[in-house]
Amino acid sequence: MDDIELYETIALNLGLTALMGYMLFIIWQLSRESKAGKFGTFILFLALATGMVGFIAKQVIQLFMDI
Repeated sequence: MDDIELYETIALNLGLTALMGYMLFIIWQLSRESKAGKFGTFILFLALATGMVGFIAKQVIQLFMDI
């Protein structure tokens, strides 16, 4: 693996992980400020955080298939 390719891979994974964490914080803050309750918070996380599942699944599949 080339040094630049390794750096790009690490930077992409760290950057997207930080971005996902920040998005989860924003969803949590939105549910807290809107006083959504437990069920409302669950629905917010379910609806807004579902998009992150695809990226995480892709990473897991790549890990197991050694791509």
